[in-house]
Amino acid sequence: MTETAQQRGVRLPRTERRAQLLGAAQRVFAANGYHAAAMDEIAEQAGVSKPVLYQHFPGKLDLYIALLESHVSELVQQVEGALASTTDNKQRVQAAVGAFFDFVNGDAGAFRMVFESDLRGEPAVQDAVDRATSASVDAITETITADAGLNEDQARLLAVGLVGLSQVSARFWLAHHSTISREEAVALTANLAWRGIGGGFPLQHSEGK
Repeated sequence: MTETAQQRGVRLPRTERRAQLLGAAQRVFAANGYHAAAMDEIAEQAGVSKPVLYQHFPGKLDLYIALLESHVSELVQQVEGALASTTDNKQRVQAAVGAFFDFVNGDAGAFRMVFESDLRGEPAVQDAVDRATSASVDAITETITADAGLNEDQARLLAVGLVGLSQVSARFWLAHHSTISREEAVALTANLAWRGIGGGFPLQHSEGK
């Protein structure tokens, strides 16, 4: 929904205006895709003039990349928060898996920009998409290295497996409108991962986890 004519004249702080523009852009990109999206429509959705939009984002690609970066940061923060939410490794695995399911199941199709972008030929877009995986892998690698007694290369390989399993399972679950609830889907996926990580590489400095 666009702003009223009266609201158009309101001057917002730069950070608030930027957030408003990104929200409008997400709606337009989600509805039309990148190539069919128009800056005119994004400005209209945001309730601003095109010059105001261009003050913040010089072009459509700049706007798309800024939006993509915000979604990537959101995902990475969710994964890092999941890992920090407990010291129990089994619960950590479930929380990390749950972070991917929550991101994929979120509103506005943000995950499609991250995992299914049709602009991967653009270097800046590819860099942002790669960061979604690499930063998540980095966070999980650090946890596994510290708690499973593995070297970094071994831990990174397991982290890549966990990220891939979580991402693909979550996308499959959403795409096929499964009758399985989110909670059950996360538990099944996490259990599969935990039987490999927890069973083969128990916590080194504590027992019972």
